[in-house]
Amino acid sequence: MFDSLPGETGLFYFDDIANLLLEQGESCSPSELHGCLSGLLAAGDQRGAEAALDDLNQALGLELHGELADQVLRLYAASQEAMEDDTFDFLPLLPDEGVELGQRLLALADWCRGFLTGYARVTARAGTGGETLPGDSTEVLRDMALMTQVDEDAPDVDEEDAEENYAEVVEYLRFAALNVYMDSRGRDEERQRAARQRPGELH
Repeated sequence: MFDSLPGETGLFYFDDIANLLLEQGESCSPSELHGCLSGLLAAGDQRGAEAALDDLNQALGLELHGELADQVLRLYAASQEAMEDDTFDFLPLLPDEGVELGQRLLALADWCRGFLTGYARVTARAGTGGETLPGDSTEVLRDMALMTQVDEDAPDVDEEDAEENYAEVVEYLRFAALNVYMDSRGRDEERQRAARQRPGELH
């Protein structure tokens, strides 16, 4: 479902969404927007795309409407499908390789910031914000928090090495988001099973 090329998420292009955001006077980056949608999904939000758009607007202080709102609804649906797909085609929405590395690093930080914002919104509403997720997800969330502090003016590193490092981080984030999604879903399913098995309850 999702295209493997940087800057593209299926039919969604970073620059197209960036232009729509600018037209509506929003300073949010496409990466932060997609990160927030991904965080909502990964935290176990199942209320649908319209509710997610409302959450997104409130979490990021946006007022999306018109064509951009339609694009976001489609982006949410495509992201949900990619997270659920066992081919692991999910991909963060980031600038393509033609953009200088420093700007791509800032977009990566924006994506992580958005993911944590969306994730926190859902867990706060569900009252699960203080719970520890199973598996590696707790460590993943800590890693994302560190990535929001990325420095675009990093110490001198060979350009080829820097590009390889960036690609590895993107790949890590891709699977990290899927990992959190699966762990959240497993936790919710376990909670539902426990609720059904409580003695003395009528069903």
